[in-house]
Amino acid sequence: MIANLGTLQEKILDLKYKRIKTGLGIGISEIDQYLRLKPADYVIAYGHSNVGKTTILIYFFVLWAIKHEWRFLIWSSENTAESIARRIIEFKTKQPIDKLTDDEISDALKWCNNYFKIIDVNDMYTFKDVLEEATAIKEAWNYQGLLIDPYNSLANDKELLKVYGKHEYDYYVSSEFRLFAKKYNITLFLNAHGVTEALRRLEKGGEYDGLPAPLNQASIEGGGKWSNRADLCISLHRFTTHATEWMYSFIRIEKVKEIETGGRPTPHDQPIKLRMMPNNVGFEFCGRDLMGETNKVKEIEF
Repeated sequence: MIANLGTLQEKILDLKYKRIKTGLGIGISEIDQYLRLKPADYVIAYGHSNVGKTTILIYFFVLWAIKHEWRFLIWSSENTAESIARRIIEFKTKQPIDKLTDDEISDALKWCNNYFKIIDVNDMYTFKDVLEEATAIKEAWNYQGLLIDPYNSLANDKELLKVYGKHEYDYYVSSEFRLFAKKYNITLFLNAHGVTEALRRLEKGGEYDGLPAPLNQASIEGGGKWSNRADLCISLHRFTTHATEWMYSFIRIEKVKEIETGGRPTPHDQPIKLRMMPNNVGFEFCGRDLMGETNKVKEIEF
């Protein structure tokens, strides 16, 4: 289908006169200038094993649910449904489970159930299985965000793999994820690990000398084809064996396809640095509790 001339002109004039809507922020300008939540984006998040990728993503999901009333569907094969629900409750209440009363847990669970649905993963899923279930749930419960966590735990579709081979198969799957996001206006988050070789890359010099370096786009398992398809690429890292900085998570925004709608890559040496709160019930940025910030984003939002 050929693009309509009138529609193109209208959109170009919107760009010229800055009438375009911007993605959703969390109310902290130092973070919002880089990271924005946008409908229909295909997001690749990646990092080493056990650096807290899922934890960071779910924390931001809770923030976006509170601030913008977004709903999220979570498919996670490496975390049980109850462990994810517990994390959501602790983030929402800013209290560990053992400090909450039964009534407080019940109230938090009701809130969780309103904004989150968690698929109980007991069998092997292919990407088709996940998208089919996500489609059925979308028809019954209108959610705006979908997490698939992680990609390498999905079973390969044997027939497609036989036709395409692994490299082209991954391209095909990535394209299907992207099309799904656009078709249903869902922001799809795909969690990915790095290649084995990336574990051997160490920081050189400075306070993190000798520790595993953060992943970049080229280090994603399967290569740069994932970032090629994505609208937003996020590198998540934590120096887990550092004596004093193990509680800090580093967020590097490495690709923003449309900066006109907000967000941009973080400077190479200035990632977003979040500090884990005691009992791992949330995160702070420069001493500010992210969950406690109530500033409203002033830009026009989606």
